[in-house]
Amino acid sequence: MARKKVIVEKRNILNEMLSRFNLQELRLFSIYLGRINPRDQTKPIVRLEINDFYRIMDLQPQRDKEYLNKIVTSLLTKVIYIPDEKNNSNFRAFVLFKECAIESDAKGNRYFEIEAHEKAIPLLFDYKRDYFKYELWNVLNLESSNQIRMYEILKQYEWRGERIISVAELKALLGIERKEYPSFGDFKKRVLDACKKALKEKTDIEFTYEPHLRSGRGGKIQSIRFVIIKNTDYVCHLKLDNLIYKFIEPDVLKGVKYENTEQSQESTLEPDVTSLKFIQEPLTDRDKLFILQAANGDATLVEAAYDMAKSQGGINNLTAWLISMIGKLKNDEISPPVNVKKQTVNRFNNFDGHNYDFNELERLELELLMAGYNKMNN
Repeated sequence: MARKKVIVEKRNILNEMLSRFNLQELRLFSIYLGRINPRDQTKPIVRLEINDFYRIMDLQPQRDKEYLNKIVTSLLTKVIYIPDEKNNSNFRAFVLFKECAIESDAKGNRYFEIEAHEKAIPLLFDYKRDYFKYELWNVLNLESSNQIRMYEILKQYEWRGERIISVAELKALLGIERKEYPSFGDFKKRVLDACKKALKEKTDIEFTYEPHLRSGRGGKIQSIRFVIIKNTDYVCHLKLDNLIYKFIEPDVLKGVKYENTEQSQESTLEPDVTSLKFIQEPLTDRDKLFILQAANGDATLVEAAYDMAKSQGGINNLTAWLISMIGKLKNDEISPPVNVKKQTVNRFNNFDGHNYDFNELERLELELLMAGYNKMNN
């Protein structure tokens, strides 16, 4: 009999905002995403039987009101911050969930019900690009919030095969205070190595990592390069199949959330590059993927950098130049000019073949941004 999959789909932008969730909240949110049909925003409410909730959370049954109140209060105070597209110093903020209920049905069976806030609906439903997906059992297997967040942080980049990230940003995404683990050795042992072991043993991906950028020769490690590969040796030990599928509505199982391992292969969606159609030069889709990823999917930011490139001219490697400039714009190191002076000559060179060495591309990018990284950490 074919094994069914319960698929969690998550927007990239939302994945960058979950650093303050604890282990139980991350598990619950993944179950919520696995239960809803993201193509039907008219059904933002998910109901779980209380006993099933405890079983999934790997907790001993507790029925006291105070304990449940703490869970509900924490869930209803999860704030999402959305940066302004034109000025990242500005933002909008709203809570992720607007209502929770713990009630009993006519037979006396208690259940837990949770509903998304209407402001959060665009982040949870009806999106067509800039998202990733995974099977629910991966996060239910993991035993700490660091492990779940590391899985999602790397799973988002599985399509690319690697992720280069500053230590400061990684800590922020994991919900670790900047001054916590001041020694990289401690961070390596307690976080990186622990997550590496857990993901290898309990999920469908695994990773290796290495220091990627230091502040000066032999100095402090500033960024890490993760290499992400599919874990072909994993075995799911979770004995919750019947429980999980009990949460999935029949109409959802018939729709996009249902997959059959004997009929389809696991696929990881890459970002849609059609939003970069304003780029007239012969860049490959792979080039555009790297550029769009550097901008966190923000095509407006890419266009601003592209307008600056047109103004400057004489650029030998447009892809590397755009990635570098996007980094500078994101860090407010430079602002796009109000008026772009047009030129009549061909502005870009050296596009023959586009056979870039992408490791070299990353090296060039990081060299260009080194001054900015050093400035941030001084």
